[in-house]
Amino acid sequence: MKRKFTFIGAGSLDFTQDLARDILSFEHFRDAEFHLVDIHEGRLAYAAKALEKLIRHGGYAATVHPTADRRQALIDSDGVLITILQGGVDVWRHDIEIPKKYGVDICVGDTRGPSGIFRFLRTAPVMLDIIRDVEELCPKAIVLNYTNPMALLCAYLQRQTKVQITGLCHSVQGTAGMLASWLGADTEDITYTCAGINHQAFYLDFKWKGKDAYPLLREAVCTRQEIAKEEPVRNEMFLHLDYYPTESSGHNSEYNAWFRKRPDLIETYCTHGTGWNPGEYAYVLKEYIEKEKTWEAQFKAMLDSPDVDLTRGEEYASNIFNALFGDHTPFGFNGNLLNTEGLIRNLPQGACVEVPMLASKEGIRPFSVGPLPDHLAVLVNTSARCEELAVTAALEGDPRKVFQSILFDPLTASVLSMAEIRDMTQEMLLKNKDFLGYFNSLTI
Repeated sequence: MKRKFTFIGAGSLDFTQDLARDILSFEHFRDAEFHLVDIHEGRLAYAAKALEKLIRHGGYAATVHPTADRRQALIDSDGVLITILQGGVDVWRHDIEIPKKYGVDICVGDTRGPSGIFRFLRTAPVMLDIIRDVEELCPKAIVLNYTNPMALLCAYLQRQTKVQITGLCHSVQGTAGMLASWLGADTEDITYTCAGINHQAFYLDFKWKGKDAYPLLREAVCTRQEIAKEEPVRNEMFLHLDYYPTESSGHNSEYNAWFRKRPDLIETYCTHGTGWNPGEYAYVLKEYIEKEKTWEAQFKAMLDSPDVDLTRGEEYASNIFNALFGDHTPFGFNGNLLNTEGLIRNLPQGACVEVPMLASKEGIRPFSVGPLPDHLAVLVNTSARCEELAVTAALEGDPRKVFQSILFDPLTASVLSMAEIRDMTQEMLLKNKDFLGYFNSLTI
């Protein structure tokens, strides 16, 4: 059966190209229909050209259908992938710059804390509109979300729909690959159990050929200078918490109170790392601003290049689709969904958690990991409960709950008073007024 995949936010060019390449690598999807949706006409056109190039070089029978009509694209879709950004750089830069004015130094700002919460508040109503269309036009579709903030958006949507939606992030398998390389291990020989919440999950066990690899990992972190420099924040967390976290040093530095509350700590932990995202202030914002100037030229060069890599990547989506309605090869992965049936017993019920799952012809099944170690639960509970407050704020249109969700953010609370947090939140609410029409008021 010919399958239909719809990409919402297809102008996320790298994501769209890579996910489509992976889908096409499966025999059952070689004749798939790809329906691409984006509000940016130029990016949409480039996404279509990139997929046409993939199809041509792979000799596939697939077809590409770019459109600005989301509803038309969704009709009878089997799989829906969401990779949107609500508001351009000129909008979300204030998520970083307003907190900085008050003394909260943020590296990425797409997950939690004041920056992540306001990105969520802008994005939530658009995501809900998409899901309402799915309910009407392709209610049996599998929806895979890649849009951040992952936990906030998944919790918000999963509370309001019966559509099968799972949130995916590459930090789990990406970090596992990094740790394997540090040990000189083949990733095929690495097994693990990873759980927590998105961007704040931990490897509860990490094994190489069935044996505990944590002693070897600790030795590598403590004795090899190049590894110590690569992930200064995460390595410090590992050495003190005894479990390795899934997200980059830059991300982790803004999720807690240990690394960014003083200039000397920022200098020590967030300035000199050599990994992908060491922790520099506004790291991703600066990257996006630069890409705004260069993305089109870079993509034109890619399209003009004779080189085409058809090798399947490490993202989960294509394997999940294949397990569900391809050749039904079962596939294990980590996904995001509501914490029900005791998936993680010492995190809030109903919060969005990231746990092991299995996709097969029977559907997607999450696995309970029991409780987190007590000290990890203290850390993760704080973030999860702040996120729950933010989700409730969006559901109720309550600006005071927005303030309260930020009030307890570890980094924010470590540098600001309650009154300062209120003033900062109020300024951010007013700056985002064009996106918050669903709120009862914008006055705390």
